[in-house]
Amino acid sequence: MEAKADQTGYLLEFFKVLADEKRLQIVGLLARQDYSVEELAAILELSSATVSHHLRRLADAGLVEARADQHYHVYSLKTGTLHEMSQAILSEERLQVTAEDLDLDAYDRKVLRDYMEGDRLKQIPSQWKKREVILRYLVEQFEPDRRYKEREVNEIITRTHEDYATLRRLLIDTGRMAREREVYWRTV
Repeated sequence: MEAKADQTGYLLEFFKVLADEKRLQIVGLLARQDYSVEELAAILELSSATVSHHLRRLADAGLVEARADQHYHVYSLKTGTLHEMSQAILSEERLQVTAEDLDLDAYDRKVLRDYMEGDRLKQIPSQWKKREVILRYLVEQFEPDRRYKEREVNEIITRTHEDYATLRRLLIDTGRMAREREVYWRTV
């Protein structure tokens, strides 16, 4: 759990640093060439103190670095760090961690509450996403690894809704069930 919190905090901090328009402009300018605080302040029409604040946030995130050049601090973009961070942060695995504790079945339960009355389907949804939920529910009425005669399939579907032909066809068309010579079986 702590790793997930660390990951989420890291993502939030990275995106907060880059969520500011002026900091993005600084990153864009530094992607072209190195600049001093005074140069950046003049280009962005900001005070040197404000630019220094933005640069400090970018430096804390590891995106920029400063070097002394006579009387000035000259800042440069750490493009390698930026590339590494974007690759690491935006990896599919890292992004998925942020959603681990969410209830992924909430939408299915909502659709079933809206369209079911007890064990009966009030109507076949016209929207495909909602229809998919109903089909997932319906295929669960069939045992895996069992063969059914068409009459048995019709009886099982009729327990849920009278239009067994449409629902049977949808189960076949979506690959949830297969058929061969009036023998049906669950594929998922």
